[in-house]
Amino acid sequence: MSEKPRLTAIPGGREDRPREARRGAAREPLWREALGEQLRSLRLGQGEKLTETAGRAGISPQYLSEVERGRKEPSSEMIAALAGALGTTLWGLTQQVAEELQRRQFAAYNSPAAQRPVSGPVMLALVA
Repeated sequence: MSEKPRLTAIPGGREDRPREARRGAAREPLWREALGEQLRSLRLGQGEKLTETAGRAGISPQYLSEVERGRKEPSSEMIAALAGALGTTLWGLTQQVAEELQRRQFAAYNSPAAQRPVSGPVMLALVA
């Protein structure tokens, strides 16, 4: 029996960068991790326990805990149920997760540790 092929880097992805550029760089979070953090933030912001939110969403508290910790990849139906249980929509939750990822990306790019050499032409724009 042969082994399943392992995942490989996509051209242009992280592994194509020089080793020095990868060292010390923060790992980009997975969608399920960012989603879980947002779900937990919403739940705690409403002062709810796992059992309360899980009960309204129709899932076990253990499963919700795993989703919040980024250990499980919930289906779109499950994400919609969790969004509804937390008083938001699938669109609203998705937007919140995307905005948090964008905020992190901006912070990482603008951190002093992210000094990147300019390796090509630079275009400046005047803002009126």
